[in-house]
Amino acid sequence: MTARLMVAAAHSGAGKTTVSSLICAGLKAQGLQVQPFKLGPDYLDPTHLSHAAGMKARNLDSYLLPPERLQSLFHLGSRNADLCVLEGVMGFFDGKSPLSDEHSTADLARLLNCPVVLVLDAAGTARTIAAVAQGLIQFAEGIQVCGVILNQVGSARHAELCEMALNQAGIRCFGFLSKQPELALPSRHLGLLEAEQHHVPLKTLIQASSTLDLQGLLEVAKSAPARSGNPEHLEPLAKVRLGIAQDEAFSFYYQDALDLLQQLGAELLPFSPIRDAGVPDCDGLLIGGGYPEAHAAELSQNSSMRESIRAFAASGNPVVAECGGLMYLSEQLTDQDGKVFEMCGVVPYQTHMTSRLTLGYREVTFLQDTPLGRAGTQVRGHEFHHSSLQHVAFQPAYQTEQGPEGYASGNILASYVHLHYAGFPVLAEHLVGALEGAGHHP
Repeated sequence: MTARLMVAAAHSGAGKTTVSSLICAGLKAQGLQVQPFKLGPDYLDPTHLSHAAGMKARNLDSYLLPPERLQSLFHLGSRNADLCVLEGVMGFFDGKSPLSDEHSTADLARLLNCPVVLVLDAAGTARTIAAVAQGLIQFAEGIQVCGVILNQVGSARHAELCEMALNQAGIRCFGFLSKQPELALPSRHLGLLEAEQHHVPLKTLIQASSTLDLQGLLEVAKSAPARSGNPEHLEPLAKVRLGIAQDEAFSFYYQDALDLLQQLGAELLPFSPIRDAGVPDCDGLLIGGGYPEAHAAELSQNSSMRESIRAFAASGNPVVAECGGLMYLSEQLTDQDGKVFEMCGVVPYQTHMTSRLTLGYREVTFLQDTPLGRAGTQVRGHEFHHSSLQHVAFQPAYQTEQGPEGYASGNILASYVHLHYAGFPVLAEHLVGALEGAGHHP
C-alpha cells in the first residue's frame, strides 16, 4: 500500500472531518476504493468518514497502540484500498506534552512516512494565512507537508486572495471550502453526533468536493514512499459467542478490536438495550461506551432487558462494560436536570451527569483478576466522559495515575477507561478464554 494522505490542521474545529469526508466521497465517486483512518481515540468522527468512503474507518492512536502494532494494523486495514485518507487529531503538533510531538498527528505522519495537507480556517484573513501555513510547515521537521486546503472562505475572490499569498510563499493550495450550512456537523457534549444520528448526504459531499483539487491530492498521496509489512495473524483460540450492545445508546467500539475478537474465535451477537427484550444466547456480554444519558428514559423503561442483564451477570458469565456501559450497569443514572432513572443494578454505583469533562490517557494496572486480565496486568487506555460516580461498595478494577478506578467483582468488570484490545491483544485473548469457560447462557 503506497497511496496515503494525512489531513491535519492548526487546531481542533478547523474542519478536518469535513475535508476528509469530502476527499473520501469525491475520490470514491471516481471509482477508487478509499480507506479512511482517524488518528487518536475518537469514536465519533470515524462514523462520518465511514459514511463518506463506504468503508469502515479505523483508528490509529500512537498511545493506545504500540508502534509495531499500529503499523501492522495500518497495513492490514489498507490492504484492499487504492488510497488511504488519515484524519488527524487536534492541532498538528498537539499530543501528550506541549514540549514534544509525541503521540500527535505530526508524530504519526513521521512514523507512517505520510504526506500531509493542512486544513486552515481562512475566515477573516488573506495574506496572514500564508504566514500561518509557513510557520506550521517550518515547524514540521522531517514531514512532507504538500500544501493547504482553505476552509470557511467567504467567496471565490477571498479564496483567490489567500491563494495569491500562499503562492508567493511557495505553498500549494489544493482548493477551498466556502461557508456552507449544509456541510455543518452538529455536536453534543462528547463531540460530533454520530453519522447514524446525522450525516451529510453523499450527493452533497460529492458536489462540495468540486472546489477541491482532488487529482492533485491523489498525485501527492501516490508520491508517498512504498510500504511493506506482514500483518500479524492470530489463530482462533475457541469458538465462543459474545453479546455486544449496539444501538443509539451504545456504539463506541474500535473496529480493529472487534475484528481481533472475531479472529480469535468470537461470534459477535449485536443486541439493543433500548429495544430488545433480553440478551442473546451467548457466553458473555460487552457493553461499550456511548450516550446512555441521552436515552436514559428508554433504557430505564425497558425493564425486561435490565432484568435479563441482572440475571446474566448473576449466572457467572463474563460481563465487561466501558464508560456508558458502566453507567448502564449502575443502580441509577441522574441526568443534568436532576431526574433519576433506574438502571441495571449490577454495579453498586450511582452515576451523575456533570458539566465537568474528564479527559485523558491512562496508564492502567489491574488490581484483581477480571475477564480481561489477571491482577497486575498493565495496559493503556483513555477516559472521556461528563459523569461522575458515587460508590456504595467500592471494589476498584484498576489503579491509574488518578487513583483507583472502576469496579470488578468476579465475572463483572466495569470502568470509565476505554481499552483498545487490538493494541494489547492479551486482553482479547483473556476475554475469549473467559468466554470459553463460561458456557452458553440462554
